[in-house]
Amino acid sequence: MVKFAQDARAAVAATVKAYRHDGDIAKLLATLDAVCQETSSAAELIAAVEPFRELHEVAGPVYERVVEREPNNAEALVALANAYWLTGRGPDVVGDIAGRALAADPENRAAWHLWALTEQSPRGRMTRWHQVATRFPSDKLAHAALADNAASVASAENDPVALKLAIGTYEMLMATAIETREKEALSSALTTLRNWRV
Repeated sequence: MVKFAQDARAAVAATVKAYRHDGDIAKLLATLDAVCQETSSAAELIAAVEPFRELHEVAGPVYERVVEREPNNAEALVALANAYWLTGRGPDVVGDIAGRALAADPENRAAWHLWALTEQSPRGRMTRWHQVATRFPSDKLAHAALADNAASVASAENDPVALKLAIGTYEMLMATAIETREKEALSSALTTLRNWRV
């Protein structure tokens, strides 16, 4: 079994190397499909594609097969949703997959991030990020997204409640910021928002 897993990793690595050389997407997809058919377990496929997770044209097709085999594998669903998002599959498709990941594992923070990100309405996106930030209070990325989206809603809709939320969230981030560049960016955002009149 271990030898077969190593073979799957080698096959995916060789496929990616060839793709990087010739740029032939049709050949890439056909070869990945063959590797997936010949690899007996989802775990082996995940291990084989892990080094290439940032190559979404590679990760997407492999994780499609993993999800076919393990439809409740939240991490695989998140990886597939992420690959789809970054290749332009759109918020409806990605949001549906993120919802499936949340149903499979309500504690998967990456699934919550994708769920919030795929909301198309600015106010709805702000509300979703508020839910994520509340659920994961130490998640700075969620708080930053909440502040950004609240600022957008405040600007677009002249909403004083959204403005207050944006300022409060940026202030909270400022209180915990460590890096100088981060502090400078937050200070600049706060100065701008405090001068708004809505």
